[in-house]
Amino acid sequence: MNMKAPRGTADILPKDIKAWQYVEDKIKDICGRYHYEEIRTPIFEHTEVFQRGVGDTTDIVQKEMYTFEDRGGRSLTLRPEGTAAVARAYVENKLYGEASQPTKMYYFAEMFRYERPQKGRMRQLNQFGVEVLGSSNPAVDAEVIDLAMTVYKELGLKSLSLVINSLGDNESRANHRQALIDHFTPHKEQLCTDCQLRLEQNPLRVLDCKKDKDHPAMATSPSILDYLNEDSKQYFEEVKNYLDAMEIEYIVDPTLVRGLDYYNHTAFEIMSNAKGFGAITTLAGGGRYNGLIEELDGPSTAAIGFGMGLERLLMALEAEEVEIPVNNSLDCYVVAVGKEAEKTAVQLVHTLRKSGVQADKDYLDRKMKGQFKAADRFKAKYVVILGEEELERDAALLKEMSTGEQTELQMNDLADTLIGKLSGGK
Repeated sequence: MNMKAPRGTADILPKDIKAWQYVEDKIKDICGRYHYEEIRTPIFEHTEVFQRGVGDTTDIVQKEMYTFEDRGGRSLTLRPEGTAAVARAYVENKLYGEASQPTKMYYFAEMFRYERPQKGRMRQLNQFGVEVLGSSNPAVDAEVIDLAMTVYKELGLKSLSLVINSLGDNESRANHRQALIDHFTPHKEQLCTDCQLRLEQNPLRVLDCKKDKDHPAMATSPSILDYLNEDSKQYFEEVKNYLDAMEIEYIVDPTLVRGLDYYNHTAFEIMSNAKGFGAITTLAGGGRYNGLIEELDGPSTAAIGFGMGLERLLMALEAEEVEIPVNNSLDCYVVAVGKEAEKTAVQLVHTLRKSGVQADKDYLDRKMKGQFKAADRFKAKYVVILGEEELERDAALLKEMSTGEQTELQMNDLADTLIGKLSGGK
């Protein structure tokens, strides 16, 4: 019997969760400032949502999805990425009909991909994502990129690179597609099996191959930038102008392609340059996907978004030795000696919690020394001591752990005094 977590998954333990919560709260605050609202979609969708939304020729659909039949014989898939699910919700709930446009959303979601687990790449991963639907303004592209960069910078990362490219509109992509076929066909037999298939189905994805990345034909492959029509060139120039206006540094990389079929026009990735971060340097990636909403039976809708792996974000923070301001201390620990004191301790802890104080007590019948050790382990700021003598006087001892100062207080005054001290009073 295998009682371990499945390969490619990991437990996030209580000792680590506060760092996750800090990062998530910081991101939520930034999204609020950018006027983005949260959306939550089901953890699984009908398989067709991803087949049509992500693309039949992608590695995600062909190799990585967790797909199963339910008892009704319906094919369902655990969510491998966030955009297609959000797009489906946008169409199904007719968000395109709401007065406030564009629709700007963010999400925190678990994704599931069957791939070889390695550092920073899991089969169950946690992702933060942003989607903006309903605007073809290049300023939106710049805003989305700015939001992603702001997340990393405000969390303290410095070793970052932003790489951008244009995949062009449909006409530009069609011309580039034919050029890629013409270029790689003479080398077809030298390419991996996947790329031989990609060359027929989606030649742009040959450029994204990890196996053939060092093949000489890759270095001389046609650049998409040489096949952009005037509209696509103008669009890309405007995106760059907006990034320049916000003083966001970037590198134009004509070889940058995204692994999903729905991308067009702007594509971008954010990399970590931190020493010791690892071989996989990408922190986030995204781009424009005009046409996806129509593919999911919705109206013609321009859209752009990105996905950001939270595991990789935390790895980058660790690599750059960014200290996350996590408070692991307890406000108050109640030490009780004796049966009557135990009863009073239960009442007191209840009262303190109702008053907004983070409080706890012993539940293992420890002696007083053991209870004080527990208070130390929890880094308690204050300890309340309840003994027989104190109870006879309807009082308790309040000890400040940092100074050792100890004061006797009447029970009626204890909560207010403690709250005052915790808030900076005397």
